[in-house]
Amino acid sequence: MADILIAAYGSRGDIMPLTDIGCRLRDAGHHVVLTTNTELADEVRACGLDAKPVDFQIDSAIDPDSTDPRQLAMQMVKPAGMRQLGRNLLAAVDDVPADIVLLTPFAELAGHPLAEARGIPSVGLRLQPLSATGSYPPSLLGTFSAGKFVNRAVGRSAGRWFDRIYRGVLADLRTDLGLPRRSARSLRNARTAAQWPMLHGYSPNVLPRPADWRPGLEITGYWWPRRSSEWVPDNDLRTFLESGPPPVYVGFGSLMLPPDEAADLSALVHRAVTTAGVRAVVQSGGTDLESFDDERIFSVGPVPHEWLFPRVSLAVHSCGAGTVAATLRAGIPSVGIPSPGGDQPFWARHLQQLGASAATLPRPRLDADRLAAAIGEALEKSRYRDAAAQLGLEISREDGAGRVVEAVEGLLDPHEV
Repeated sequence: MADILIAAYGSRGDIMPLTDIGCRLRDAGHHVVLTTNTELADEVRACGLDAKPVDFQIDSAIDPDSTDPRQLAMQMVKPAGMRQLGRNLLAAVDDVPADIVLLTPFAELAGHPLAEARGIPSVGLRLQPLSATGSYPPSLLGTFSAGKFVNRAVGRSAGRWFDRIYRGVLADLRTDLGLPRRSARSLRNARTAAQWPMLHGYSPNVLPRPADWRPGLEITGYWWPRRSSEWVPDNDLRTFLESGPPPVYVGFGSLMLPPDEAADLSALVHRAVTTAGVRAVVQSGGTDLESFDDERIFSVGPVPHEWLFPRVSLAVHSCGAGTVAATLRAGIPSVGIPSPGGDQPFWARHLQQLGASAATLPRPRLDADRLAAAIGEALEKSRYRDAAAQLGLEISREDGAGRVVEAVEGLLDPHEV
């Protein structure tokens, strides 16, 4: 049996897919600890895993006049925020034994020196493609291909930019762990030369592995969020679902907006659903969308998508990686409403290219009439559901978490397996 640390931090969509990996490793006989933001710790524990909360407080004193949660949250990705997060993560796992550490992107700055200081192997875990390739631009930087040469050049430049921005953070974390000073670029080059393993938790049937990726970069298939065995659906939600035709799902994940924008988005959703003439389940999410005084609309908080999506006709969503996966698993079509600045535009456009989404409507330019028209298009034309159902069938044959277990056990000493 091995002690396995999954070092992670992020939103629900970043953390909960890792519970699949953690549970599969636990079932294989290993002891697993998963770090998480404080708000999700109990949910992780309910899946039967040990959770280590990592505290990170947004400092509103830096900009006391701001009411925009997006601006406050951006503090985390600034060097000072990543330094604080890295040190908090290292403090949280200081007493956690580990024979190997699995690293998600937000944990890599602290996780690489942690593995080096302890003399243990590490593995990268990603939900989106970030490594340079000619097949497409880095998923966080764009949606449209500029050609193989430019795509690959942009991907490499993004890595160098990251190293320059956070080189001071990395140096401080290495000093904290008693490690000698080394440049971020030399460490990245060393990982590349060593073919450092990086496992991607999405389906190769959705986005194939690029032929120009180096060895060690692999696509495993999706990792599916676990839930507590004690979870039961709300009776009112079940009654609503059963009282008419399958409704449309509307949700924006962990998106945070100031109160006035959240109210405007709620009103827009109401107008679009009314214009389209459909019933809807609207998930409040990070935006805290308002409840609706309308018998055709049911407002919900957190509900497992694997339970809800097979019971709806269509998903209108922001196209985070996990929600895209859940729609395809359920075989339902989508309408994508991505927000800028992350991987959502990449997945939204790709889902449309696969034929499983009727439209990509960037949220900053969204209006009710366009959304209503896209909902009608997605429901009226069977080709979108057919494409999603076919992808769902292919995905059902994959075992993403199982492939992670195989890769991890391949890096452990034989007596630990």
